[in-house]
Amino acid sequence: MKKILFLAPVLVVLAFLSSCDKLDKLLTFYIEDSQSVKIASNFPIGQVLPLTPITVPTRSDEKFKNENTSANLVKDVKLDRLTLTVTDPSTENFDFLQSISLYISTDNNDRILLASKDNIPTGVNTIQLTPTTEKLDKYIKASSYTLSTEALIRKPISRDITIRTDSRFKVTADPL
Repeated sequence: MKKILFLAPVLVVLAFLSSCDKLDKLLTFYIEDSQSVKIASNFPIGQVLPLTPITVPTRSDEKFKNENTSANLVKDVKLDRLTLTVTDPSTENFDFLQSISLYISTDNNDRILLASKDNIPTGVNTIQLTPTTEKLDKYIKASSYTLSTEALIRKPISRDITIRTDSRFKVTADPL
């Protein structure tokens, strides 16, 4: 009898913890996006240069609806991952790039650092940037956001290069 009385609270605690974990998973999802940008071959080396900003439609309302939530129920959005990949020419890599910083902004919200990477290794055609811990709710809830880039060029770029940006945002929201 004492064993049953001892085990009952333990089982209740375990059931509660596992149900909270399941509930948290139900309310967490990801928004992924890919954009391509072309870097012209005429960038000077040794200077931090802004690249042409890219406007990205969020389509977040559609994603929220698919996840059985809405923008007003979103509690937290953070950048989970940001990857850059050289896609054209296929023989190119990131040898030309010393460091890079990506920023996010909207018409109604200030520009903030999204992710960055210093001392980019040579010989690679894909790099993972380090995301900041900034809350991005208001940027993802907007109809679009703008990505702007500052890059420090290590060596001359002899031809135009196309880079794909793959981002993944982790969203936590209450259900409808």
